[in-house]
Amino acid sequence: MPHTPDHDRESRVIEAVHGQLLIGGQWRDASQNTTFEVEDPSTGATLTRVADAGPADGVAALDAAVATQASWAATPPRDRGEILRRAYELIVARTDDLALLMTLEMGKPLTESKAEIGYGAEFFRWFAEEAVRIAGRYSVAPNGATRLLTTKQPVGPCLMITPWNFPLAMGTRKIGPAVAAGCTMVVKPASLTPLCMLALADILTEAGLPEGVLNVVTTTSTGEVMEPLIRDPRLRKLTFTGSTGVGRRLVEQSAQGLLRLSMELGGNAPFLVFGDADIDAAVDGAMLAKMRNMGEACTAANRFIVHDSVAEEFTDKLGQRMSALVVGRGTEEGVDVGPMVQASERDKIVELVSDAVSAGGDVVVGGSTPDGDGYFYTPTVLANVPQTTRIFREEIFGPVAPVYRFSDDDQGIEMANDTEFGLVAYAYARDLSLALRVAERLETGMVGINQGVVSNPAAPFGGVKSSGFGREGGAEGIEEYLETKYVGLAL
Repeated sequence: MPHTPDHDRESRVIEAVHGQLLIGGQWRDASQNTTFEVEDPSTGATLTRVADAGPADGVAALDAAVATQASWAATPPRDRGEILRRAYELIVARTDDLALLMTLEMGKPLTESKAEIGYGAEFFRWFAEEAVRIAGRYSVAPNGATRLLTTKQPVGPCLMITPWNFPLAMGTRKIGPAVAAGCTMVVKPASLTPLCMLALADILTEAGLPEGVLNVVTTTSTGEVMEPLIRDPRLRKLTFTGSTGVGRRLVEQSAQGLLRLSMELGGNAPFLVFGDADIDAAVDGAMLAKMRNMGEACTAANRFIVHDSVAEEFTDKLGQRMSALVVGRGTEEGVDVGPMVQASERDKIVELVSDAVSAGGDVVVGGSTPDGDGYFYTPTVLANVPQTTRIFREEIFGPVAPVYRFSDDDQGIEMANDTEFGLVAYAYARDLSLALRVAERLETGMVGINQGVVSNPAAPFGGVKSSGFGREGGAEGIEEYLETKYVGLAL
């Protein structure tokens, strides 16, 4: 059977990606010549194979980053910024192909993939402009005898471990500030979705990034390959986006070297709807907060905490919107919801919903796995879910919206804060004074007031409590890659 034009294009996009490691500016096979499969989660079929690095490859990548650090740090800030600007323009020009590549390896619909490409590219544009704004200060000592010079310098070689759910943007928001600050890097993308990072590395090379500044290591043996780098005294920073459990282990491993750390970990985002809220606007925001990336996002609304007076209306309208979503392969026209990234992610969702229902929760819509290939789960709304269930405590990472009720504002805020996590919260209320009081009391690093999306390259992204520490994006983002040096000048 001949290939259709769509199949031909998919093959072309996949074949254009280097399936090797990028070390010291050279694409090369793993030292043991090993590879692993990259799967299409909508069918379970193999898309391609890429190099499966071992410990020696990880060390070689760090060697390259260390060897290049001094010359890269000495590169003028304007030159570093221009590389990022050229990379930004290349990403935008190749949006369609990058979006298709993302959909094939991760599953999200093409419209969402294109949105991520635009979002991810903006980090390069933002930090291209920040590169020339790295500043210090000059002051007179209080006794007048000396002068105090404060400067900023790059931290040094960085290790970046990125997740599968935003395979391009989670790379650009780490790579962008590192390039702007003058740091070299070893990047380890998720083995489920390595292709976008490999394509991004190719773009940065084309944009003029010197050899050895960015090194990419793909591997299925993350701990075996990464731990020696984390414990290597030449490494100066570790940045990780992923689960809180893995983050805790990485922090422990980094302690001996006293590494600079940025940890963007798990979430359990509350979505508060107060009695005076515009319910239609709240439902619109809920769809964005819940269904961006099919719910596979650390910022996804996890618990819908709704005032008794509007809970029935909100639940009904949310159910109508969720039931209208079309589930299917992300490359198909009109599809709203793609597959979960792998079987284990879908199976966890099944367990969480089953636990909620067995405890007395009601399925308003959804609550099933469609027949056929792929790791799909239907968009689901649950009502009357007890707070004692797993779904109240655990990150869902899928298209499931459990609704809980509160009777007064203090109770709603207490329910929202009743979690170990503190990444983001959402709140809908017409009363601005109420909204501001709520924002101040919520124990999260970010709050969306009357909006369902908070992510913005110009704003500091990050959490508190078990959601981690450090910030990505905004003016704060580049500071994570800079050290402060004080020089005393005698007169």
